[in-house]
Amino acid sequence: MCISDKNRRDFIKSAAAAGIAVAGVQALAAPATAQAREQSAGFGGTVALTNVRVFDGTELTAPRTVVIENGRIGISAFGARRIDCAGAVLLPGLIDAHIHLQDVNTLQQLAGYGVTTGLDMACFPPSVVESLRRKPGLTDIRSACTPAVAPGSPQSQSPVFPADGVVTGPQQAFPFVRARIAEGADYIKIVIDQPGLEQDTVTALTAAAHSSGKLVMAHATSATTAERALNAGVDMIHHVPLDGALPSGTAARYATGGVAAVPTLTMMEGFAQLGIPGWDYANAEACVAALRRAGARILAGTDSNHTPGIPVQPAFGVSLHHELELLVRAGLTTREALRAATSLPAQSFGLRDRGVIRPGYRADLLLIDGDPLADIRATRSIRQVWVGGIEHAPAG
Repeated sequence: MCISDKNRRDFIKSAAAAGIAVAGVQALAAPATAQAREQSAGFGGTVALTNVRVFDGTELTAPRTVVIENGRIGISAFGARRIDCAGAVLLPGLIDAHIHLQDVNTLQQLAGYGVTTGLDMACFPPSVVESLRRKPGLTDIRSACTPAVAPGSPQSQSPVFPADGVVTGPQQAFPFVRARIAEGADYIKIVIDQPGLEQDTVTALTAAAHSSGKLVMAHATSATTAERALNAGVDMIHHVPLDGALPSGTAARYATGGVAAVPTLTMMEGFAQLGIPGWDYANAEACVAALRRAGARILAGTDSNHTPGIPVQPAFGVSLHHELELLVRAGLTTREALRAATSLPAQSFGLRDRGVIRPGYRADLLLIDGDPLADIRATRSIRQVWVGGIEHAPAG
């Protein structure tokens, strides 16, 4: 099919503003490879990582011993197989707060880069999501499944987008949420565009989700749509504007309302490089700086995807390390950036068994060389990964 340069640019801009990376057709998951199967550090075997410095959320501890037992952080090293880490640094497994699942290769790539939890923000059909859950030795996932979108939006016009994901008004809020819960969604995703879902519909969707005990994720790529999300009382807002900085009052509302921000700077950087008039990556950085000054909770998310038709497709796993670097460049300290990919998303999503290295928690661990508090790029120097206590070889 032929398409003019103007139409191509219009499509790119509408796809970015309306979806950024809402998942399209998803490949069925393939069987897990032997690399990620249970090894000697898996269930039933005890491993003691000795002489390792641990990031405790604030600083690096003096060299100590961390025990992995039956997939959890243990207490006793008696009878354990010992691994001398020679002063290397142990981080909690990283959490990417915005991905789009594709297939089992997605999980392999994430795990290889130490991303032990992936929080999917749109994937369908439900059978794909279910096929990727609870894979021993591979990244653990949560998903929004099908997002709520407006009639006439780019997503709604896709022939593969589920019809019940198109919400025409507030009267559809409860049926939409019930349908998502039935298909296994862990939280609810609302795509707010301009023009798009009206305020009363966004508010009704948020209320329906909250009454069902579900957190609400809002896709908002402008200050106007961010205000709409804040007015509705959502729990998290994903993306930041490229067409201008967030007003200080809007940034302050994130903090006062307890709304977490997932800027997805990696994705915003990619779209800014497309040359669309009025879009400047400096605006995204300024938004993050404003959110930090306001005291808002900032989480690391990449928008990694392999979605057909989306012009920016950050790679799974490795892009989270880039996201940490971008967050630091935008004004976060290295400590804040590490927390943005470990303890803060765990707390924000109610994942009470991960995000820190503590007895009884999942043994999701990332062993690296170098000091990430001195240089955030040290997170790329991966020596070994454990996902639920099972060893996974580093990527590449």
